[in-house]
Amino acid sequence: MENELTILLSEEDADAERVAELTGYLREELLDVEVDDVSALPAGEVPPGARAVDVTQVGALLVALGSSATALNQVVTVIRSWLHRTHDTRPSLHLEMDGDVLEVSEATDEQVEEAFKAFVQRHATAGAPP
Repeated sequence: MENELTILLSEEDADAERVAELTGYLREELLDVEVDDVSALPAGEVPPGARAVDVTQVGALLVALGSSATALNQVVTVIRSWLHRTHDTRPSLHLEMDGDVLEVSEATDEQVEEAFKAFVQRHATAGAPP
């Protein structure tokens, strides 16, 4: 679907409860910007023999950017700020929009800023009316 950003959050050696807590904090902050919705991605069916909780799915958010031309930039600004405040644990993020993927982990603040800037520029029309 158009104008949607998928965010997958993970943290090395973190259990599902910790990832859910981090994801919840990020979701709360994202709901304060001009987006249509921020929802947890539903987990698929658990395959036989697999653990009931997949940490990756616990840390998965779907951001519906809506029709705001600045929504993606606002979302990225919130994520950068949130990442900066979690510098002691530094979770990893996987952002995907229209098949374009941005992975953020073990990077300096400057590298993160440049990567997010390039990502936003590639999707400059996200949220703009067709």
